[in-house]
Amino acid sequence: MRVIPVLDLKGGVAVHAVRGQRAYYAPVTSVLTTSAHPVELARAFVTRLGARECYVADLDAIGRQADHAQLIRAIAGLGLAVWLDAGIAEAADAARAVTQGASRVIVGTETLRDPGDLVGIVAAATGACALSLDLRHGQLLGGSPAVEQLEPLTLAAMAWEAGVRSFIVLDLARVGSGEGARLDTARALRRQLPAAELIVGGGVRDRADLVTLRDGGFQGALVATALHTGVITSLTLEPS
Repeated sequence: MRVIPVLDLKGGVAVHAVRGQRAYYAPVTSVLTTSAHPVELARAFVTRLGARECYVADLDAIGRQADHAQLIRAIAGLGLAVWLDAGIAEAADAARAVTQGASRVIVGTETLRDPGDLVGIVAAATGACALSLDLRHGQLLGGSPAVEQLEPLTLAAMAWEAGVRSFIVLDLARVGSGEGARLDTARALRRQLPAAELIVGGGVRDRADLVTLRDGGFQGALVATALHTGVITSLTLEPS
């Protein structure tokens, strides 16, 4: 199992995400570098932690305000495989993410308006696509009532039929909370789609949490706070 470092971008800087309350996000402070500049933090992920991939959430793009295309290209230029969550809602968005340097296009359910668009998104992402089941206290967030009314596992099954083979389960209420990841949906999805790649995010605290995820059959964890505080210092976890 691997740890995937996370960068949340807002207003040109990397910010510390806490419980999805984006209006209150402040610039990151980190033991890895004195800078909150996204490229410097990404460089620290590479030089200090040996990172080869990075999850980048462009919060301005998700909010349909602006984007960080130039910064994202610079992060990819460090040799990192960028998992890009940038408000993907349709095939054109996925194609644009690829031009910005995304190695994997993340479709967050909070911006997905129509599950029927997943087939076109997967094609535009040339197959390198993951569906993020965005939750708050276990409830699915959607870009439209058509998405929000679905059960997470129902939407995941639809995404599998559309060609998605990688999934993220992310409860925004746990992000940056230090409370540990909420795993009920992730465990149910693991049982439903045993062949899927499954990544968990939101609240991962320490190595003990990583062991729990590994032993639960998950392939990876999205982590930010525990890297910046120095609690987690390695991006790999050996098989049990």
